[in-house]
Amino acid sequence: MKRISIVIFLFLICCKEDYKPREIDTINIQEFKIDTISIRAIKVIDAHKVIYAGSNGDVGFFSDKEINTAVPIKITYQDSIRPNFRSIASNSKAIFVLSISNPALLYGISNGKFELKYSENHEKVFYDSMHFFDDNLHGIAVGDPTQDCASIILTSDGGHTWNKIPCSKLPKFEENEAFFAASNTNIKTIGSTVWIGSGGKKARILKSDNFGDTWQIFETPIIQGAGPQGIYSIDFVDKKNGIAIGGDYSNPLENKRNKAITKDGGKTWFIVADKQNPNYKSCVQYVPNTDGKEVFAVGITGVSFSNDGGNTWNEVSKESYYTIQFVDRNTAWLSGNNKLGKLVLK
Repeated sequence: MKRISIVIFLFLICCKEDYKPREIDTINIQEFKIDTISIRAIKVIDAHKVIYAGSNGDVGFFSDKEINTAVPIKITYQDSIRPNFRSIASNSKAIFVLSISNPALLYGISNGKFELKYSENHEKVFYDSMHFFDDNLHGIAVGDPTQDCASIILTSDGGHTWNKIPCSKLPKFEENEAFFAASNTNIKTIGSTVWIGSGGKKARILKSDNFGDTWQIFETPIIQGAGPQGIYSIDFVDKKNGIAIGGDYSNPLENKRNKAITKDGGKTWFIVADKQNPNYKSCVQYVPNTDGKEVFAVGITGVSFSNDGGNTWNEVSKESYYTIQFVDRNTAWLSGNNKLGKLVLK
């Protein structure tokens, strides 16, 4: 009986068909206007609902099915501060939003109530993105250096308390190496592993495989050296295979060393589609359940699609967006300047 089971198992493996990626030449994005707000961070709830964090201190709920309009979640800020939110994350208990500059303010939102969970005052403070690991207890946020290392804060109790990692436990950063608060996607977590992409003087990958307790740093060939150059977004389909994208924000039409792929968990990277579409992009995401073959990249220069894991691309929309987040293989939410977008694929 055991031998028969093994034979059947091997037969099923051999007969499993590889995913056949779609040919997508154009897309239609349903657009929803959200006035006087730049939205670089979204958290998808489902195919009809999304929560956003915006530039004017608004955290909002949007549904295209129930109300078809944005509903800001009211926050009372101290000293008339209107924080610029570019980071949003969630676990099973609450939504968390984090502002970019001095003072950095991290709020937890649960049962309609806001609570300040972490604050930081420093002339150089600037936080860029925030995520929770798969276990929901551990969370991470990353910001530009205030000393000679990345600013990284961690939680291990579901977001109730956050603590900053001392520079003695982190790799040293080059002067003028930092991060980009462009799309809340320069962090990727899988299990206990996290990758973070940097830019400016250097374009490197910070990696930890134990919830941020210890760290490694790896070089990439992504364009670097000047302030607006480097990695703006990363994604991994599994713990081995990942993609990084960015470029030069000051020269967004340039296609030069702005896309790279890794097959060994982020240790080594190689440039793909150099001098070809897409140009500068602020966000890259694998399409779920496509075996890592379908990838979307968005930015102020439009939307591009790859069906071979990022090796080749074609432009599918000229619409400008900052970020994209998938619900499933066929549905995604996007956000941009004064707008949200919904993409439905066939």
